[in-house]
Amino acid sequence: MSGDWMDDPEAKAWAAHVVEELAPMIKSSAVTVSIAPTGETDVKFAVELGFSIMMGKPILLAVQHGQRIPGKLIQVADEIVEIDYDKPAAAAKAISAAMGRILAGLVT
Repeated sequence: MSGDWMDDPEAKAWAAHVVEELAPMIKSSAVTVSIAPTGETDVKFAVELGFSIMMGKPILLAVQHGQRIPGKLIQVADEIVEIDYDKPAAAAKAISAAMGRILAGLVT
């Protein structure tokens, strides 16, 4: 084994999925909604966020109420909504309102 993680068949399959399915979905979206992970690093979140930035997509960042957000992440987010994961209806309402503000800004 060469030590290159991309030699792993599962890694190659995941990379193909990202390029063939995830990237086109983000490209066709008007806005991306990113729910910031708590705890350990979330590679899926990081990849989606990276594509959103690279494609110039508006980013709505949803974070757990009181969660610390890295400064660089604050800089790339167009809207940040604090939500309570235990109150999904209120979270959906807050995310919907923020989405409306972002979309209104795209129309003007």
